[in-house]
Amino acid sequence: MQCRARLRNVTGAQQLVRRTIHLENLMYLVREIMYCKPGKVRTLLEKFKAMSKLSEKVGMPKMRIMTDFSAERYWTLVSEMEVPTLQSFEEMMANPQGSSEDMKQFEKLMEGYHDLVDYGKREIYKIEV
Repeated sequence: MQCRARLRNVTGAQQLVRRTIHLENLMYLVREIMYCKPGKVRTLLEKFKAMSKLSEKVGMPKMRIMTDFSAERYWTLVSEMEVPTLQSFEEMMANPQGSSEDMKQFEKLMEGYHDLVDYGKREIYKIEV
């Protein structure tokens, strides 16, 4: 009963503020999972560490990089970043920021990465709490 009474006393403006706060805090987690060829995870890890530093330099979200201790497969590398919207993630991938020198560094870092990876996948989650 008290909950219903409280809900009835909430004004439209208060509801809008609550909804706005919820939307402002909404984030998505983008997880890249790379299943490396045997013995190649360390080499890929070094590439990802360098890419993480360069990404932050050009304004991309901070990247968290993990390797398997126990996973679905051996030689797994996972990177994660949080983005405010799926649209911002799409724009970031389609139109990377940074100088032409930064873009050349990205290309150099990722050169030959296909030789290190069997396959990979991307997962995107909405962060609820």
